[in-house]
Amino acid sequence: MSPEALSELISGIAHDLVANGQAGDLTDELIPSIDKLAVMRPKDRAHGDWASNAAMQLAKKAGMKPRDLAQLFADRLAETEGIASVEVAGPGFINITLDSASAAVVVDEVLAQGESFGKNTHLGGKTLNLEFVSANPTGPIHIGGTRWAAVGDSMARVLEANGAQVVREYYFNDHGEQINRFAKSLVAAAHGEEAPVDGYKGAYIDEIAERVIKEAKDDGVDILALPRVDAGKDANGEPLGEGDSEQREEFRKRAVPMMFTEIQESMNNFRVNFDVWFHENSLYEDGEVERAIEDLRARGDIYEKDGATWFASTKHGDDKDRVIIKSDGNYAYFAADIAYYRNKRHRAIDPADIAIYMLGADHHGYIGRMMAMCAAFGDEPGVNMQILIGQLVNVMKDGKPVRMSKRAGNIVTIDDLVEAIGVDASRYSLARTDYNSSVDIDLDLLASHSNENPVYYVQYAHARSCNVDRNAAAAGLTYDGADLGLLNTEADGEVMAMLAQWASTLATAGDLRAPHKIAHYLEDLAAAYHKWYNVERVVPMELGEEDAKLLSEEARIAKAPEPARAAARLKLNDAVRTVIAEGLDLLGVSAPDKM
Repeated sequence: MSPEALSELISGIAHDLVANGQAGDLTDELIPSIDKLAVMRPKDRAHGDWASNAAMQLAKKAGMKPRDLAQLFADRLAETEGIASVEVAGPGFINITLDSASAAVVVDEVLAQGESFGKNTHLGGKTLNLEFVSANPTGPIHIGGTRWAAVGDSMARVLEANGAQVVREYYFNDHGEQINRFAKSLVAAAHGEEAPVDGYKGAYIDEIAERVIKEAKDDGVDILALPRVDAGKDANGEPLGEGDSEQREEFRKRAVPMMFTEIQESMNNFRVNFDVWFHENSLYEDGEVERAIEDLRARGDIYEKDGATWFASTKHGDDKDRVIIKSDGNYAYFAADIAYYRNKRHRAIDPADIAIYMLGADHHGYIGRMMAMCAAFGDEPGVNMQILIGQLVNVMKDGKPVRMSKRAGNIVTIDDLVEAIGVDASRYSLARTDYNSSVDIDLDLLASHSNENPVYYVQYAHARSCNVDRNAAAAGLTYDGADLGLLNTEADGEVMAMLAQWASTLATAGDLRAPHKIAHYLEDLAAAYHKWYNVERVVPMELGEEDAKLLSEEARIAKAPEPARAAARLKLNDAVRTVIAEGLDLLGVSAPDKM
């Protein structure tokens, strides 16, 4: 019996108590939904398999003492088939112990449903547009963007497992001043000149410049001979680099697509595939920016002041109004944000019911204006638009931080990380921590094959379960004659209880946009499985007559289970293997059969 089934049972009992006039002032309307009547695993197993605080939740509404109401629940629960005992503890906890056959039902459920076990449709009926990474095409993806790749793709998989239609989207910033800075940095590198004060530096700039020169040469273009324009120096006498020249434009025209291809390849190698690659420049080319502004103007949220065009965002909760067309006639960056959100909500193919933005820590100040813009379009902030802010990643090696600075050129890129520790360890380590928290990536630990390495620990559990299958097959052991009621040891119970929590974990991870909960669950399941593996054999040992006499009954069951118990343990082993493989897949991590 699963915790979800127990919650449903407790809800039914609550409504029956009301109908029978046994619940004081409680009414049906005051009983929370089933998902709010959570059943939990007690920390102290002496308190039973599962515990509920339903009576404490409802006692005040009923005008009853919690323990008195709890006893009514306990009496009814004790009559239910599959429940061995129920007791009321403390201020009104209901502690439930299942019989072994009821607890083991989850094993057959996992094996029957396979990789679909735990998946549901409760987020169905909505299209969720999930935008993540969206790094500028001014260089390779750094470690912060890599974290969003791991978290974002894992989140998409988790949402889909909960029935949502998810559109994975990458917003390609190929319009604006950052592209000009990138191009003039390439020009400077190509000529061996000092990088402009506002430009990009580093070995990767030199490499890209060389690639652009070669590509142009192959096309019959002597790019370095094209006309140049010196932009002069800033107020501090620092060089501003290349002006608006033919040479800068040729570098821009060739380098941006080059970076676009490189980013796509890096994402593909990282097992991240986007449904939409959206180009910012298309918003201007297709007139989307003008249409979005006119839409807001028609809604009364656009005004003119000091020669500029403003969005009246304070009307919708922002701390100040925002310029969207500057006095020099150029668009402010926020103009594209407005057009992009409107496009997501109203595009012809897969328009977003919910637009989820995954942004870096330096974008926290954007939330107010973005939510104001959402409200201005008549949508509900926090519902139609959801903004997730990720925190920083610290990369460590040899106990020391690896410094990162895109402009200084001392960066850790997605390809660097994969080369150092592989895709599995990279994805798992970045997805296992709540994106609201900063994370330390220990390259030495994650490259090691030790149980302290969390991805190895989980993958090793899967590999062990596969090895058990191979040994069982060699011994001729099958599911035939399995009696799941014999899965009655403490180690059996711990593993089955973990399996029973998979469905609720998956649902919670989807509702809270929290893929890290999948990783934490897998580590707990792996821990229970490793302990079980070390004390309960599946393939019986061959015991001599004297050895069998010396062993206690408990030791004999552990080392040389009878055929019905051995077959049941094989089924339990395979249920664990199934759920671990499913969970790792949701994180984009492989489930090896050997290690």
